[in-house]
Amino acid sequence: MHELGVSIYPSKSEFDEMKNFLDDAHRFGYTKIFTSLLEVTGDADDVISRFQAIIDYGNSLGMATTIDINPKLFQQLGITYDDLSFFDQLGVTSVRLDEGFTGYEEAKMTYNPYNLKIETNISRGQHYIDMIWDFGPNPRNLVGSHNFYPQIRTGLQQDYFLNATARYKQYNLETSAFIDGETGTVGPWPVSDKMVSMEAQRRMSAASQVQLMKQLNTIDNLYISSSLLSAAELEQIRLAYDTPYPVLEVALADDLTLVEKQIILDEIHLFRGDFSGYMIRSSQPRVKYAKETIPAQHLDDIQVGDIVIGNDSFGQYKGELQIALQPWENDGHYNRVGHIAASNLPVLETIKPWQTFKLTQK
Repeated sequence: MHELGVSIYPSKSEFDEMKNFLDDAHRFGYTKIFTSLLEVTGDADDVISRFQAIIDYGNSLGMATTIDINPKLFQQLGITYDDLSFFDQLGVTSVRLDEGFTGYEEAKMTYNPYNLKIETNISRGQHYIDMIWDFGPNPRNLVGSHNFYPQIRTGLQQDYFLNATARYKQYNLETSAFIDGETGTVGPWPVSDKMVSMEAQRRMSAASQVQLMKQLNTIDNLYISSSLLSAAELEQIRLAYDTPYPVLEVALADDLTLVEKQIILDEIHLFRGDFSGYMIRSSQPRVKYAKETIPAQHLDDIQVGDIVIGNDSFGQYKGELQIALQPWENDGHYNRVGHIAASNLPVLETIKPWQTFKLTQK
């Protein structure tokens, strides 16, 4: 992954609060801005001046702005696909086409003299990017980004998301997608239940959404879709983005021993490469904690996503941590010490043998 971005909505926010938000984002290393003209109504000159002021401020911080638009707005603003001077004067670096043209226009726009990036809608799927490619675009000025979906149950299914993105990756094009946080107070539309690209993200923390996107390894840039998030959440997202291995959120059983908690939360785990299909095995703890006592407790049968640790009855496997990928009957050797958070199961499914990972308490 390359860069992190935030969103601003000048028609819904005051300049000073957007400025302060961008200052926080810049401090934590965010380098991109997303904004949208799609929902804007009212006097065009006033709207443009509001956008211009905050885009200019973002540019002063070295933050590059993408603006979302569609063909109808091209007509309203008197813009043609062969004259993009309006966007250059506005100060943006990328023009996102929420709805496209025929492929010919998009290709020609990539040859604009301002080297503006033309950002097409990956979520549209079908053969849209192939149509554009048939007209010989300038690949240096062509990128793609997914939609975000404010309405519950309308986000993209993960396989569709991956297949649509793969169409862009076959041309080595840069890709972007959206995550959302808990503290954002402003969005472009009146109804929103998190604005995410995939439905699987909707019940995840922002940090877990980042983990999923990193694991899928097909998206270059991530934008936070809502605006005016707290500085604390911006920092949490940044830390998740920079973490070199996936971190899974877990719910722990009651009355765990100190040793069990240390095995779960303090260790950096390695998914053993000799994969059975039943479980993820992290074997190093059984070496480190070989002399410790792990009394048998929490001996329920094992379900998908359960975290288990071999207890004192398990001989050489005492202290080994496992995460169930299939259910099995507990023969008394496994302490069922916790469970991967349901919202994190999509992340669990992406972890591969020989990959390092960590567990954190939800």
